[in-house]
Amino acid sequence: MEKFSQEELKAYLMQSNEEFRSLAAKHAEYAHLIDEIESKAHLTEQDEMEEHRLKKLKLHLKDQMQEIMNRYRTSQVA
Repeated sequence: MEKFSQEELKAYLMQSNEEFRSLAAKHAEYAHLIDEIESKAHLTEQDEMEEHRLKKLKLHLKDQMQEIMNRYRTSQVA
């Protein structure tokens, strides 16, 4: 049984797991949108609310990706 580092497992799942790949793409999209908001010289209240909303969504996706990684690791131990 081969043990993957965190980054190796992410790379493996990006290639082999459509759900993980889809979540990662959405995570990257949210990160880009957050960067765009944060790059503004002045944030409106609307910008701040949107940034907060996107950060929550991005964190939720990260949690889902971590759950897939945990399931994979567990299935490799069993």
